[in-house]
Amino acid sequence: MSVAELKERHMAATETVNSLRDRLRQQRLLLLDTDVAGYARSQGKTPVTFGPTDLVCCRTLQGHTGKVYSLDWTPERNRIVSASQDGRLIVWNALTSQKTHAIKLPCAWVMTCAFSPNGQSVACGGLDSMCSIFNLNTQTDNDGNMPVSRMLSGHKGYVSSCQYVPDEDTHLITASGDHTCVLWDITTGLRTSVFGGEFQSGHTSDVLSVSINGSNSRMFVSGSCDSTARLWDTRVASRAVRTFHGHEGDVNTVKFFPDGNRFGTGSDDGTCRLFDIRTGHQLQVYDQPHGDNEAPHVTSIAFSISGRLLFAGYTNGDCYVWDTLLAQVVLDLGSLQNSHDGRISCLGLSADGSALCTGSSDTNLKIWAFGGHRKVI
Repeated sequence: MSVAELKERHMAATETVNSLRDRLRQQRLLLLDTDVAGYARSQGKTPVTFGPTDLVCCRTLQGHTGKVYSLDWTPERNRIVSASQDGRLIVWNALTSQKTHAIKLPCAWVMTCAFSPNGQSVACGGLDSMCSIFNLNTQTDNDGNMPVSRMLSGHKGYVSSCQYVPDEDTHLITASGDHTCVLWDITTGLRTSVFGGEFQSGHTSDVLSVSINGSNSRMFVSGSCDSTARLWDTRVASRAVRTFHGHEGDVNTVKFFPDGNRFGTGSDDGTCRLFDIRTGHQLQVYDQPHGDNEAPHVTSIAFSISGRLLFAGYTNGDCYVWDTLLAQVVLDLGSLQNSHDGRISCLGLSADGSALCTGSSDTNLKIWAFGGHRKVI
């Protein structure tokens, strides 16, 4: 068979796949007679009352000299680790704004960071395709640098995301540009399981984000440049439990809903979406109209402790607070006077839900706390 014939058959197959995908999308729309917001309105539900005085910027963390790419809170809620384009991890005391550690990284091109459940170690990864572990109790060397306590090597592409398995300081999951996710045993430095790759049910492009189910740590979800999110069971690495379609751009961020039965996504298509892991159905789309202008990409999301609020950061500097029940924006932190001056690159909620931290390309982090008599939602 000639090259020309192969190309012709490939084009025909691509057209067939696209046609089937469109038909599948239409069938899904026919089956879903309503969404969460439609049902909530039919039951007379009203939006959360939320204003600029309900979530206020109480601290600005200054110290990075490059764009902030990633952040994570400790479970005890008083410390934050951030990763920046300046090639450093900084551990902050969230109550005082003081830096407790400034770690110079072996590879400056860092993309992700995470605290261990006991708060004694931090992990990070980036373009060196490694996941580096630092023990915060380790003494620094003569130059003031902290040695790496463990290097997790095995990915064939950049490490885009990492998260420790809840209540386990010895295991974490990474996502990579090599289309896979990996479960690691930190004690041995070896891969326990590889999700995707040569398996047909895996992602077909770079994996950008992972989120582990807080209610069942054997389950995690991943988001990818192939416009899908996939649910995995760490006991069965050979195939994804379920694949979730709907987005029309890279899925940059995924986050489990507090009850563990749903998860949210954020994408380059400018939307956030809510999916049910039990049925595989898309429950809601969170989409703000932008007229003829291209919608800003969603970079990071987090749910409030009850799940009633969805915090979403965007490339244009907006940070929307969505009412998840009615799919309405109740506040835009980006419109407030003391907001960031650049794109929101990452955000995260403290373990008790009392504070939100945002990181930006303006090199700063900001801590937002529920103000006045507003109860944590």
